[in-house]
Amino acid sequence: MRIGNLAGRAVLVGGGLAVDVERASGGRFGSDPQAVYAEWEAFRAWAEGADLPGGTAFEASELGAPVPAPRQVFAIGLNYRDHAAESGFDVPEGLPPVFTKFATSITGPVTEVALPPGGNTDWEVELVAVVGRHARNVAETDAWGHIAGLTVGQDISERVSQMAGPAPQFSLGKSFPGFAPTGPWVVTLDEFGDPADLELGSAINGEEVQKGRTRELIFSIPLLVARLSAVLPLLPGDLIFTGTPAGVGLGRTPQRWLAKGDELVSHVEGIGELRQRFV
Repeated sequence: MRIGNLAGRAVLVGGGLAVDVERASGGRFGSDPQAVYAEWEAFRAWAEGADLPGGTAFEASELGAPVPAPRQVFAIGLNYRDHAAESGFDVPEGLPPVFTKFATSITGPVTEVALPPGGNTDWEVELVAVVGRHARNVAETDAWGHIAGLTVGQDISERVSQMAGPAPQFSLGKSFPGFAPTGPWVVTLDEFGDPADLELGSAINGEEVQKGRTRELIFSIPLLVARLSAVLPLLPGDLIFTGTPAGVGLGRTPQRWLAKGDELVSHVEGIGELRQRFV
């Protein structure tokens, strides 16, 4: 099952067509894409058993963020060994660095992003997990049962702001408008042969700059759910950006930054792609 946001309305997507959730459910579920996750179990049961009408065609540019207004956004740093090495840090133990991307930075899959003046803007493709059930003190073995699905994310990062001041400002440096594109939809776990082993990557103007597999995560999605929920509750509709593999601009020699006119395409196997143009 694929759940999307078409022109601000919750839709089910299949075969290149979108079915409006509110209309197909006779009003049982509303049009708000975020509200789907507040009633996730009931929504999933309805969607899996519903006799859905024919859908309507759409363009990727019409899609918004599939989870547009999460109450909490967790972003995980240094969660691939090769990325930790290129960043000059040791592999984390216990719990990796955790920061947030403020919700106003969240956008849909096809966007234009304004480059901050004087900044060094970088790319970080990530698999993003969407929480489907309230999670508190969840065991790692039970954690997948608290995930509604997976989507693609870009943790776009402005490195000057991120590293400015007496202590790093990760959350601010990663939360300029448009710095958290997500989508193109949320894919439920049953759609994957193995949701813990997916290829992900990114390319700039057709040149591949990142490629990895999520089996290389130091802290897997179940382990992240367990470790995070031991500290605080995870809420339905929360997002977990799980970290990026090697290949970011910061770790290159010479360093490389996104420039006006660049097109960044990010993908995760079995989900789809994001497409950002920088202006």
